[in-house]
Amino acid sequence: MESLTPRQIVAELDRFIVGQDAAKRAVAIALRNRHRRQLLPPEIRNEILPKNILMIGPTGVGKTEIARRLAQLAKAPFLKVEATKFTEVGYVGRDVESMIRDLVGIAVRMVETERMEEARPKVAGTVEQTLVNLLLEAENPEAKSPSERRGSGSLRPDREILRKAFELFGQKLEDGYPDDPPTEEDEEDQESIEAWREEILRRLRAGQMEQAEVEVEVEDNPGSFLQIFSPQGLEEMGLELPADPFHRAKTKRRKATVAEAREILTRQEASKLIDRSSLYAEAIERTEQTGIIFLDEIDKVASKREGHGPDVSREGVQRDLLPIIEGSVVRTKYGPVRTDHILFIAAGAFHMSKPSDLIPELQGRLPIRVELEPLSEADFRRILREPQNALSKQYRTLLSTEGVELEFTDDALDAIAAVAAEVNAKTENIGARRLHTVMERLLEDVLFDAPDLPDKRVTIDAERVRTRLQGLVEDVDLSRYIL
Repeated sequence: MESLTPRQIVAELDRFIVGQDAAKRAVAIALRNRHRRQLLPPEIRNEILPKNILMIGPTGVGKTEIARRLAQLAKAPFLKVEATKFTEVGYVGRDVESMIRDLVGIAVRMVETERMEEARPKVAGTVEQTLVNLLLEAENPEAKSPSERRGSGSLRPDREILRKAFELFGQKLEDGYPDDPPTEEDEEDQESIEAWREEILRRLRAGQMEQAEVEVEVEDNPGSFLQIFSPQGLEEMGLELPADPFHRAKTKRRKATVAEAREILTRQEASKLIDRSSLYAEAIERTEQTGIIFLDEIDKVASKREGHGPDVSREGVQRDLLPIIEGSVVRTKYGPVRTDHILFIAAGAFHMSKPSDLIPELQGRLPIRVELEPLSEADFRRILREPQNALSKQYRTLLSTEGVELEFTDDALDAIAAVAAEVNAKTENIGARRLHTVMERLLEDVLFDAPDLPDKRVTIDAERVRTRLQGLVEDVDLSRYIL
């Protein structure tokens, strides 16, 4: 984020989103202001609050995509939540503070993943030795060192009696038992095992053992969830209950390939090096300073002034949102979180209501208004060609897994754009999402027959588009159901 100017942020967003320049500029400025704020002295920094944004535009024009891509650029904790999920405090349902708790959880996972990656090189040697031991045990369960065999009960009868006598009086020794010197047979076995270990290590490093199966111990800790009635409403809480009175983690053995076991062991060893208290502190800091919450469907909680009676899903939710957006302290299981500097991006179509239908206090907390334009046929043409994740490229990649080479001619893409724009005009305008329904209908036979096609090269031209879709476009009633 530090190296990206507003112009560069817009350029990055252009790789995935067509048009909507005003919205891109607004979010680019908001993101850059965060960087500028971090460079200020602490006493001034705390006085500068984020300028929250209200995006106004029909469905399918890129509101959610802009916010999501922005969070990826900033590498910031990001949460998308619908305002319709919340109810007023005192009623059964999610309370608005739950979105802050969810955001902190996302930040914790982000920081944990980063620290796991940092710890990988440090635990690589330990993991490698553990894998060698597991492979040695898998190939020959009897291949243990003399001390291990003595500890597991494979002693001579007289030594076994001595061991039991020591254990009976509570004097079990970790490093063997008195008067139990290694024999010549033990030394020969040890040399043979060490040679075997060296051979397994050589094959492991050469990548020849990746599909071999071993048994590895994993924690058996299924998540426990309870729904409780808290003062804020009905909440779902995860409980970490001890597996036994001594709080030891319950484990179980499961079979896995060496490649899978390496990942499991790496996570286990890396987690031992992570300081949880500092991890939670950093996650809370990221949440407070760089967190982004995309509050969708905000228009659905806007209430008409002529309405009568309480409405727990509308005006009450707006009142509960006020302190969160303005700045308050929310208690989470990782610690208290201040919401003063979290960036809120609210969005709504406002078909049945207007931004002025929101209560005035909430309007004041969303000072930047951006109106997104409906998508035209020209926009659809660009959407099918330009973005890095363009729909035509996605289908081409999907079918390439079956050995099918799918090609779209330029006139075919123009025809698809024209069909999508026409259907949007005649029925409900669902924006770029219409392209998904049109493309699925167009490629239905190819997607179904792909594994059995004798000719693996398929070309979609304008004539094929018209043949497949023209009847549906002309029949408005039928297109309402199918497209």
